[in-house]
Amino acid sequence: MTQQPFISYFRVSTEKQGRSGLGLEAQQEAVAAYLAAHPGRVIASFVEVESGKRNDRPELAKALAACKLKGATLIVAKLDRLARNARFLLSVVEGTGDGGVVFCDMPQIPPGPVGKFLVTQMAAVGELEAGLISARTKAALVAAKARGKVLGGYRGGPKADTALAAEARSRQADDFAARVRPLVDDLRAGECPCGRLRSGWGLRV
Repeated sequence: MTQQPFISYFRVSTEKQGRSGLGLEAQQEAVAAYLAAHPGRVIASFVEVESGKRNDRPELAKALAACKLKGATLIVAKLDRLARNARFLLSVVEGTGDGGVVFCDMPQIPPGPVGKFLVTQMAAVGELEAGLISARTKAALVAAKARGKVLGGYRGGPKADTALAAEARSRQADDFAARVRPLVDDLRAGECPCGRLRSGWGLRV
């Protein structure tokens, strides 16, 4: 039985994380766990040390080129390791070629055309949510300033706990994954709510 070829892509935000393995090891473990449950093998691996806000990523470009050349599927530990910007995420998904991309934290999303469709919807909803949150935050700041509140700068008192902030972002990602799971399950069963997809699509898993 021929195993599905995968190209793994890992991203850490700082040189320190890259040297220490912080974050990188967890991503590698997630990929290993996914492949233990899904037949396949990693034929090449790329590690990026770069902020998630930047779109110029040479290692990701190499990974995408390798996917197209070898007909492989890009595998990423978590969606937020790849991108948080919808337009960039969609350009990456298209850049993988026919193999598509899989996210270990969302194993319900298959590679291939249906997976691309799902990622498109998720990216659009995610960017909408981010835009709404940003708009509400800006409105709240304007209202606070109008009330005479001084904004910006550290003025003593407790500092923000970055670990708690990271946990909050992780919970938000988990909540989002839980919300889209019913749509994924419907598509896998050939019962898309929009009525445009049918079981005849031949969903790949």
